Amino acid sequence: MVKMAVDSPTSSPVTITVTSSGGSRSMGLTSPVPRHSISNNPNSPISGRGLRSSGGGENRRASSSSGRYLSFSKDGTDEFVAYTVHIPSTPDNRVLSESQNSLLEASKSRGKNPSEDFIKDTIFTGGFNSETRAHARKSSEEESVVMKSKTVCGMDGCDEKAMEGNLKGYCECGFKICKDCYMDCIENDGGNCPGCKEPNKDLSDNESDHEPRSEEKDQANPLPSWGGGTKLEKNFSLVQSFKNPNHEFDHTRWLFETKGTYGYGNALWPRDGYEFGRGTDRYENPPDFSDRRNKPLTRKIGISAAIISPYRLLIVLRLGALACFLTWRISHPNHEAMWLWLMSVICEMWFALSWVLDQLPKICPVKRVTDLSVLKERFESTQLNLRNPKQLSDLPGIDVFVSTADADKEPPLVTANTILSILAVDYPVEKISCYLSDDGGSLVTFEALAEAASFARLWVPFCRKHKIEPRNPEAYFAQKRDPLKNKVRLDFVRDRRRVKREYDEFKVRINALPESIRRRSDAYNAQAELRAKKKQNELGENPSEPINVPKATWMADGSHWHGTWSSSSSGHSRGDHEGIIQIMLVPASPEPLFGAEINEENLVDTTDVDIRLPMLVYVSREKRPGFDHNKKAGAMNACVRSSAIMSNGAFILNLDCDHYIYNSLALREGMCFMLDRGGDKICYVQFPQRFEGIDPNDRYANHNTVFFDVSMRALDGLQGPMYVGTGCIFRRIALYGFSPPRATEHHGWFGRHKTRKLLRKSKGQKDQEDDEMLLPIIGNQNDDDDVARASLAKQFGNSTSLIDSIAVAEFGGRLLHELRGKGCLGRPAGSLAVQREPLDASALAEAVSVITCFYEDKTEWGKRVGWIYGSVTEDVVTGYRMHNRGWRSIYCVTKRDAFRGTAPINLTDRLNQVLRWATGSVEIFFSRNNALFASPRMKFLQRVAYFNVGIYPFTSMFLLVYCVLPALSLFSGKFIVQSLDVTFLVLLLAVTLTLCMLAVLEIRWSGITLHDWWRNEQFWLIGGTSAHPAAVVQGLLKVIAGVDISFTLTSKSTASDDGDDDFAELYEFRWTTLMIPPITIIMFNLIAIGVAISRTVYSPFPQWSKLLGGVFFSFWVLSHLYPFAKGLMGKRGKIPTIVFLWSGLICIIISLLTVYIYPPYGSQPNLRFQLP
Repeated sequence: MVKMAVDSPTSSPVTITVTSSGGSRSMGLTSPVPRHSISNNPNSPISGRGLRSSGGGENRRASSSSGRYLSFSKDGTDEFVAYTVHIPSTPDNRVLSESQNSLLEASKSRGKNPSEDFIKDTIFTGGFNSETRAHARKSSEEESVVMKSKTVCGMDGCDEKAMEGNLKGYCECGFKICKDCYMDCIENDGGNCPGCKEPNKDLSDNESDHEPRSEEKDQANPLPSWGGGTKLEKNFSLVQSFKNPNHEFDHTRWLFETKGTYGYGNALWPRDGYEFGRGTDRYENPPDFSDRRNKPLTRKIGISAAIISPYRLLIVLRLGALACFLTWRISHPNHEAMWLWLMSVICEMWFALSWVLDQLPKICPVKRVTDLSVLKERFESTQLNLRNPKQLSDLPGIDVFVSTADADKEPPLVTANTILSILAVDYPVEKISCYLSDDGGSLVTFEALAEAASFARLWVPFCRKHKIEPRNPEAYFAQKRDPLKNKVRLDFVRDRRRVKREYDEFKVRINALPESIRRRSDAYNAQAELRAKKKQNELGENPSEPINVPKATWMADGSHWHGTWSSSSSGHSRGDHEGIIQIMLVPASPEPLFGAEINEENLVDTTDVDIRLPMLVYVSREKRPGFDHNKKAGAMNACVRSSAIMSNGAFILNLDCDHYIYNSLALREGMCFMLDRGGDKICYVQFPQRFEGIDPNDRYANHNTVFFDVSMRALDGLQGPMYVGTGCIFRRIALYGFSPPRATEHHGWFGRHKTRKLLRKSKGQKDQEDDEMLLPIIGNQNDDDDVARASLAKQFGNSTSLIDSIAVAEFGGRLLHELRGKGCLGRPAGSLAVQREPLDASALAEAVSVITCFYEDKTEWGKRVGWIYGSVTEDVVTGYRMHNRGWRSIYCVTKRDAFRGTAPINLTDRLNQVLRWATGSVEIFFSRNNALFASPRMKFLQRVAYFNVGIYPFTSMFLLVYCVLPALSLFSGKFIVQSLDVTFLVLLLAVTLTLCMLAVLEIRWSGITLHDWWRNEQFWLIGGTSAHPAAVVQGLLKVIAGVDISFTLTSKSTASDDGDDDFAELYEFRWTTLMIPPITIIMFNLIAIGVAISRTVYSPFPQWSKLLGGVFFSFWVLSHLYPFAKGLMGKRGKIPTIVFLWSGLICIIISLLTVYIYPPYGSQPNLRFQLP
C-alpha cells in the first residue's frame, strides 16, 4: 500500500491511498462490531477479490469520523487498485456517528437498498468442489455507504485514534472516543457518554472494568449528599439492612422482591436538587412507580396450598405404602411357586423405582403469566424520546426456522400455511426473519414458498386490518364459529370474501405444483432431446446410437433446478446436491409503509394498514455422498450459521413445518421472559404442543396432555422444562454453547449447598475448562483478542463474518441497564431502535459458504455448538447440554394456544413415533449425556428428571413380564402370593388409593381431565409392550454392535374437504412387527382366563380366591390394551386377515405349551409330548 500526503498547512487536505490488493469493510448501524463484506474465509469463493455482480464493481469503504471517503475502483485481471479521496468534515459537510442513524437517513434519501432487486431475484448456490454462483435475473448498481471507522474517535470533527477502553469510567456501550474528547465530556457534559447518553462510571471507583465483583460483595451505590446540586444515584433510599448493619442495600430491589409498596413511608426523597434519569428535568415529587414501565413483565404464580400441600403429603404416604408393601412381599415368599413370586417381586421393585423417578420432579409445579402491555410501553413507547426520535421498536430481532425434508410426506400446502402464519405474526416487521430449511432440496417446496410469498401480500395486510386469529388461512377459513364475531369494520365481509376466493385459487396452484412441474420438465426435456438429436445429425454421427440427455427438473424461467431432480442424477439427488439460498422477501424498512385504496391490483383497502412483510429466505444446505449430514440437527445448524450472516437475530424460534402460529402474540409472550429481570439466565422458552385433527376420543393419547400440562409444568418449578423439538424460542448465544453470565453450583447431599459464580470473561482469565465458553464482551479489546478469535475459529469455523456476528447477537440479547443482574452487562434503551444492515451479494455468498457439507469439519458444531449430534432425539440432548452449563428454561403456557400442529392418529404411525423417541432415550442412557454425569450446575431434581428420560424405556422389559404373569398364574393355578392375606390386601388397597388420589390432585392443579389421564395410562402400557422393547433392542445393538438406526419421516396429514372423512386415517390398518407383543399378551390372557374358569368350575376342590386374583390382574392388562385391540378391528369391526393368522398361531403355541407343562388329569405318567 502506498500512501501520499502533503504535510504543508497550505496544501489541500486530500489523502490518496493506493492499494494493490485486499478487501474492504462495512459497518452496520445495528452492530457494535463490523461485518465483513469481503470474507477472510479461504474457502469462500469471494475471499481476496470479492464477488462481482452484474451491476458493476464499486468498492465500499468505511467512513472516518472526520470526513468522507469517495471510492473508485478499477477491476483488472492481475491487480485491484483503489483510489480513496479523504475529505475532512466541515460545518456544511458533517458525518454522522453510529448513534445518529446515518444509515436510516441515507436509505430514506435513496428510497431503498440499491441491491435489493438483485438480491431478491438471485439464487445463490455453491458447495463442495464447486464455486459459489449467483444466478441473477436482474441487476442493479451498488452504491457506497458512508460510515464511521471503528478505530477513530466518534465525536464530530475529531479524527484522533479512539482509546481501547482501558480507562476507568469508560462506558460499556462501546462508543468509540479518544482520550481528549472523553476528558472534555467529563468536564463539560456532566460525565454523560456522548453515544448512549448514560452517565459514565465514577472515576473514583476502585473496581476494574475487567474484574467483576462477586455476588456476595456486590452492594448498592451509597446515597450522595443532597447539597450542592449533586445528582442522586440510581438508589432512591438509604435504609440500613437489619441483617447486616455494616452494609447498605438496594431498597428498590428489596421492595420489588418482597412485593412491597412505594411511598414516603418506605423511602426518603429529596426536595431540592434531585435529578431523575439521564435528563435535566428536576422533580420535587418522587417518581411515579405506578408507571407500567416500572412493573415486571412476568409473574410466577404458585399452586394453591390447599392442593399442593395434600399432593406432597400423598407422595410421602404412597412412598411409605410402597415400602411397606415391598417389605411384606419380600418377607412372605410363595414357596409353592417361587419362580412366580420372584419374577413378580423384581418387577414390582422396578415399578416402585420408576414411580419415584417420575414423581419426585413434580413436587414444585408453578404457573407463569405475562403482561404484554408493559412490554409494549417499555420497548415500543409512543412518548417522545431524543434517543429514539422516530419511535422505532427497541425489541430484539427473532429468526424463525421452519424445517421440512420431504415434499411427499410433508405437503407443501401445510408448509405454506405455516409460513403465512409466521409472516403475519404480531411483532415488529423489521425484526422478524423467516427461514425455510428444505433438507430435501425439492423444487415443489421452492415454488410453494414463492407462491406463499406472493399470497402474503394480500393475506398479511388483511390479518392486520381485521385482527384475524388464527393467521393460518387454512385454519381460519375452516373454523365453524361465526366469522363476524368481534369484527367492527364495515368492509370485513367484502374483504373476507375476496381473500377467501384468492386463497382457494392459491390452494389449487399449490396442489397442482407437482403435476405442473412434471409437465414442464417433460416439455423441456423433450426439447433438449430434439436439440441433441439435431446436433447429432449435424455432426454426422450414427443416428442409432442412444442420446444421453439427463432427465432434469426445470424451473419456470427455463433453467435447471439446482436441487433434487425427480429422476435422480449425479449432483441432483436427495443426498447429492448444491447448497441453495434464495431470498423470497427482502428485509423490511424500519418505518411503516401504508397501502392504497381498492383498485385492480389491491383487493383490500390498506390505506391505514402497514403492508410491509418480514424477510423470507429459502435455504437448502449442500449434501454430498460420503458426508454425515446428521438429519434435522444438521439442517438446523446450517440455518443458524446462514441466518447469523444475513439477519443475526438475537433469538431463534424453531418450528416444524406442520406447527403454525395459532396466537399472533406468542412471540411477544416469549420475549417477556427473555427481557425481564433475570432473563439473561434463560436459554430458551418452551411452549406446549397442541394438536389439531385428533379424534374426539383421543384413542392413542395423541394430545399427550399429561406430559405437557403436568410433567413440563412441574419441571418449570425446578430448572426449566425440556426442549421438545418445536415451538421453542432460543437465545442465540446459549445455542452457541456459551455459559450463562452467572450460575449456581449445587454440592452436597441433594444439592443442599449452593455456590453462586459469575461467569464473565475478564482480562486475566485464560485457563478455562474444556466445556466452558464465556460470553464475549463487545469493545473489550485486550492483548488476548487474537487468541480469543483463533479459539472461536476452531469452534465455529473459519468464517470471519460468522465469528463477528457472535458479539452482535450477545449485545442484542442483553437486558436493559436498569434490569441487568449483578456483575452483568446491559444495553441502553433505544440501542436496537435502528435500521438493519442492508444485505449485499457478498454476504449471501458468505452465507452459502457456511452451509457447505464440509464446513463443520474440525469444528465444535454438533458437539458443543448448536443442535447436538449423535442421538435420534437431538432436541432433548440439546436442552440437557444447556441446563448442564447452568442455564435455565421457562415454560410458557398462554391463555390462547401459542402454536398448533398435527399428530399421527394412525396406530402404526403412532407406534413408530414412540419407537423413535424411546430409541433416542436409550442412546442418551448409554452416552455422556446421561444425567448421572451432570455438572454441579444442574439441580438435583432436574438431574432426576433427565435420568428418568434415559431409563424409562427399560421399564418395558419388566412390564412385558408383569403382563404375562396373570396368565401364567391362571394356567398354573398358583398366585404371586401363597394366600390372599388381609395384610396384603390392605397394603395393596393403600397403594392403589394413594395413586388414584394423586391422579385427582394432579388433575386439579394441572387442568387436565380424567379422560386424558386414563388415555395416558392406557397408551403407557401399549407403548411399553410394543415400541419400547424394540427401542431397547435397537439401542443395545447400536451401542454394542454399532448398527445404525434409520427411521422414516412421520407423514403429515392435510385437512380433508369432506367432513365425514376427517378421521379416515384413524381406521387404516398398516401391519408392523411392533404389534406382535401386544397381540400375544391379549391372546395369552384371554386363553388363560378361559382355561382357569373351566378348570375351577369342574374341579372337585375349586380355589376361587386364586381364580379371582388372576382374573382381576388379567382384566387390568386387557383394559389397558383395549384401544390397541380396537385399532386392529378397523372402522366397522373388520379384522384384517393377518391378525387372524397371528392370533391363530399364538393360540396353537399356547395350547401346546399348556398341555405339555400341565397335562390333563388321568393321563399316563410316562406320556410326554415332544415338539417335532
